[in-house]
Amino acid sequence: MTENQLTGRHALVTGGGSGIGAAVATALARAGAGITLLGRNREKLDRHAETLRSHTETHIAPADVGDEAAVAGAFRSAAEALGPVTILVNNAGVAASDRLGRTTLERWRQILDVNLTGTFLCSRTALPSMIEGGWGRIVNVASTAGLEGFAYLTAYCAAKHGVVGFTKALAAELAECNVTVNAVCPGYTDTDMVQQALDNIVTRTDRTMEEARAELEAQSPGGRILAPEEVAEKVLWLCLPGSEGITGRTITFGSAEEPE
Repeated sequence: MTENQLTGRHALVTGGGSGIGAAVATALARAGAGITLLGRNREKLDRHAETLRSHTETHIAPADVGDEAAVAGAFRSAAEALGPVTILVNNAGVAASDRLGRTTLERWRQILDVNLTGTFLCSRTALPSMIEGGWGRIVNVASTAGLEGFAYLTAYCAAKHGVVGFTKALAAELAECNVTVNAVCPGYTDTDMVQQALDNIVTRTDRTMEEARAELEAQSPGGRILAPEEVAEKVLWLCLPGSEGITGRTITFGSAEEPE
């Protein structure tokens, strides 16, 4: 039972309006944490916040995680509403598939800004209050694309490999601070991002939607597409009491092995 185990904690989840972020926010809310949902789409944030308010205090902070000033403002408003952030889940992400030769510098920067720079900015902003309070949890939602390479996803793979490296380095830096830093690395998960990938496969090839889904399932650990709630369970576990000794780890799913 996780009910009330995070009472008194304030969790900020980026990309919290839908998909994995929404599932993570729900899991943390049910465990008693106050929740701030950060993301670019206010409508999605508002909609999911309404589902959480029966469980816990919930605040929304519309912001682009790649914008330094916007992140600073979002964390200020979150602290004013619910107190200092003690749990940070860096989930916001964006992906696009194409050959390297067709990848524009603008697209490259966008993917790195959201996936990697956003993780840096939010972590850097959250850390002072965590260190001062002597307790903190940072969980970065990376990907199997942070552990291996996939064709036509050079920018996304580069960003997610960066998130995994960032996780390990920051965990080492904070080893004496009672602030843990870990990453979860799911494969394909049933989110809007994966639906876009399926739509692209169908549009660019002669495959049906069923064939496209089977192709992604074959590339996923365990041979299936994950539910967002499965990822949320791992994130919650890393935030609960008893996880204090786990830091600098990359948690994988299915049959993939966790790298040492």
